[in-house]
Amino acid sequence: MNGTVPGGDPPTSLLSRAIVSAAIRNSLTKLVPRVQFRNPVTLGVYVASIFTTIFGLATAVGAPDGARRSAFVLAIAAWLWLSVLLANFAESVAAEWGKARAATLRSMGRNLYAKRLLGINRSEYRLVEAGALRRGDLVLVEANDIIPADSTVIEGAASVSEAAVTGESAPVLRAVRRDVSYVSRGTRVLSDWLVVRVRSREGFFDPMVTIWEGARGSGTPQEIVLSMLLATAPIAFLLSIAPLAPRSAGAGGVLALSALVALLVCSIPITTRAAVAALGFVSMARLMRANVIATSGVAVEAAADIDVLVLDKTGTITRGDRHAVAFRPAPGIAARDLLDVAQLASLADDTPEGRSIVALVMQMPDQQLRDLSDMAPTFHEFSAQTRISGIDLEGRRLRKGAADAVCHFAKAAGGSWPPAVSELVDEVARSGATPLVVADGPRVLGVIDLRDIVKSGIREHCAALRRMGIKTIMVTGDNRLTATAIAAEVGVDDFLAEATPERKRELIRQCQKEGHRVAMCGDGTNDAPALAQADVAVSMNSGTQMAKEASNLVALDSDPTKFIAIVETGRQMLMTRRSLTTFSMAIDLAKYFAIMPVTLAATYPALNALNVMRLMSPRSAILSAVIFTALIIGPLLVLAARGVKARAEAAARRSRGTPWIYGLAGILLPWVGIKLIDVCLTAFGLV
Repeated sequence: MNGTVPGGDPPTSLLSRAIVSAAIRNSLTKLVPRVQFRNPVTLGVYVASIFTTIFGLATAVGAPDGARRSAFVLAIAAWLWLSVLLANFAESVAAEWGKARAATLRSMGRNLYAKRLLGINRSEYRLVEAGALRRGDLVLVEANDIIPADSTVIEGAASVSEAAVTGESAPVLRAVRRDVSYVSRGTRVLSDWLVVRVRSREGFFDPMVTIWEGARGSGTPQEIVLSMLLATAPIAFLLSIAPLAPRSAGAGGVLALSALVALLVCSIPITTRAAVAALGFVSMARLMRANVIATSGVAVEAAADIDVLVLDKTGTITRGDRHAVAFRPAPGIAARDLLDVAQLASLADDTPEGRSIVALVMQMPDQQLRDLSDMAPTFHEFSAQTRISGIDLEGRRLRKGAADAVCHFAKAAGGSWPPAVSELVDEVARSGATPLVVADGPRVLGVIDLRDIVKSGIREHCAALRRMGIKTIMVTGDNRLTATAIAAEVGVDDFLAEATPERKRELIRQCQKEGHRVAMCGDGTNDAPALAQADVAVSMNSGTQMAKEASNLVALDSDPTKFIAIVETGRQMLMTRRSLTTFSMAIDLAKYFAIMPVTLAATYPALNALNVMRLMSPRSAILSAVIFTALIIGPLLVLAARGVKARAEAAARRSRGTPWIYGLAGILLPWVGIKLIDVCLTAFGLV
């Protein structure tokens, strides 16, 4: 038995009360030195806030006119503290949102339960969580159960679906025999039962985790460049202002030192940091509306530069369960006879294949569901040994199953195997489908065509990606004939057949060596190494937990066509980051050059000629710049939340003019804003 334990729903709205409340608390908590010293951007403003606060208090008690001077310095200190708090708030909201997202992702995981045997009797077992199993434990797994741990079969035989591990949709036999006795965690028993002994916890899954952890890359190039820019801006200012500091301190006293502090604050890109911090969680919120969970903003931004998309077949491109799509009668056999026997042989078959056969028969003209309530039938379930199922009814033995199994059954009943049926079987196999042969005792009636159903919209999705400059590659564990047929149906640009987990990973690595940015969409444990290697990893919510853990995005509705929304969101995020960085850095430079002449004019009178804004006094100029720095954080956060539109075209042709428009606005805005604040401060006599 497999169960789920529902997880609580974390607060996931963008500015929910819980997230805002936690962010406010964290904003205050982050004021402690041990936290601020780890933040190179806000550290400068933080130290400046402490300095001006202490300096203002010392001035108040150390000089006859200290009250007036200290009021000015403490006003600067108050606005500096507000700047730090607002920057902390932006980062805290992002952090709290990330925690909520992680909690949401964890809540999607299933707690797998296992039937741990208490003795040698298969009917005596206890349900335990899979994580509580230990090496050597005996576990019973029956039809439709998920194997809870890497194990060895010690009793029984069963048909097992290993699509989650190998990508191959056809079931395999697992039994006590040495060559087929190993079963992997996450695979599903389709029929019969097995008693397995849990092996070492170091099995198929643990190397996947190691590969995943080792493949996690650094930030995007934009992240790296921005971090370097934010760190070097204050250093460059300190180097340029250092020769002026001793002379200014001696010449102007409180005012000169306050001016140096104000200029330092203006050079620190705290507004950039505050705005950019919001970009990640805003982008993740947009994806959430598209039913995609992102575990990091970096992954969303990286999607902007993707030019190769690798798509797993089973469970991603296709639904993962084979369905009947056609009936192919043997020569000389009436289609009605084939349909009737196929339906009767499938009435007790509760697998997706069996149900699809009955459903397809019902869609045919003049076909009705057969009622067996008065006929006392004998049903034969599918088993891993026989690979055949059916019904005994009124002296007739009706069967369906694998070609070799039905051939053996028909010959044992006194019949023969028509060569034309072999041709039908080969034709279905070459088309990329699975042949299922139907027999009425010694008579072989024909073949049922079982196919993996391609998810709707995939072909159009691949065409849209091609127009966006993104190449699509399908990878599958199926043979080359099957892969060729499905690749043609889906419309991908290329494909890789008989792909092992390592071959999938190597394909992505080779593309990366050629200079491509690669995304991977998958759903199985066998996809985990490739997902970990890819620059952007998208897993299906219907996939295994290992696939989700190796991914940085999860499609909640298991729809791979959501990758277009991911790319568009990433491109918008990248364009917004570039525009915000240009805008806020231009603001910082404009602030610096706007107030520098008037604040240092007492020390260097020649700078008065550069006071083109005609700021009223050094005091008003300094306080105006500090107030403007704090006030501009709010509008920048709003701009980050709204985002900058990016054109839906190939990455190489994206518009490059938008950031420079924001840069020009960033140069002009401080001159207007600081002048207005300066006029107001002077008019109300606040300086």
